[in-house]
Amino acid sequence: MNKKTEFIDLGERGRYNPKNKLNDLTGKEWIKFTKSWFIHRPKKRNDDEILHPAKFPESLVKDFIEFFTKTNGWVLDPFSGTGSALIAAGELNRNAVGIELQKKYHSISEKRIAASNFRSSVKSVMGSAFNLKKVLEQNGFGEIKFDYVITSPPYWNQLERNNIRQKDRKEKGLDTFYSAEPEDIGNVKEYEEFIEKQAQIFDQVYGVLKNRGYLTIITNNIYFNGRLYPLAYDTAISLTRRGKKSWILKDEKIWLQDDKPLIALGINNAWVGNRHHQYCLIFRKEENE
Repeated sequence: MNKKTEFIDLGERGRYNPKNKLNDLTGKEWIKFTKSWFIHRPKKRNDDEILHPAKFPESLVKDFIEFFTKTNGWVLDPFSGTGSALIAAGELNRNAVGIELQKKYHSISEKRIAASNFRSSVKSVMGSAFNLKKVLEQNGFGEIKFDYVITSPPYWNQLERNNIRQKDRKEKGLDTFYSAEPEDIGNVKEYEEFIEKQAQIFDQVYGVLKNRGYLTIITNNIYFNGRLYPLAYDTAISLTRRGKKSWILKDEKIWLQDDKPLIALGINNAWVGNRHHQYCLIFRKEENE
């Protein structure tokens, strides 16, 4: 006869099932996160963080880490920037490694980590995501099978274009692109080549993630030269057609950015939408055991 599960009452949080294999959430918290869209208004960034031209807020990434890992789990961000995922992981008592190509953003990340005094192991390392496995090995993380990966790669050539939003950053003396380095995936000129090179990076991520672990990619579709490039959709398709390294696409969550101002795009001439949402694509590694 099966023993009845003894749930733990955590008050307003709900009841926690000790047999929960994925996270430390109660059933009430679990259900709330599974809603397919969410509105998130992050707090104002500090001076160092705002330098980065495409930073996602740690308050957002924290919700994902909390759902897809348990305390002391290992989190990886192969495009870590100023360390949003690392700070979020550390605040949740998760271990984390971030890989960042640019020295300036890597230095900011290290500064933020040092000021936080996390109890868990949180580390930013310099290197290219194209050499992900080698970078991890060189920094002493080669034997780790990560529990979860969350990241936001460059949105193809979005930062290269001199659009209205980037013009505002330029006038304020802020960065409007990552770098001019060939190893920066954001500098790949051709769209189809970008999709393939991005998929090659996630082939390597596949190898360092534990089986049945999850990957979340925060991305968006891109409007360029009068047409919409379905970057989010093509990212999903490309990762699910990699042979033995194929990811299983499990779902998407839509981040609604209702606090962004409307801009007069194409008015009195042609349709150009104000894109106020991003895609959080959720994949899983599912190998036959």
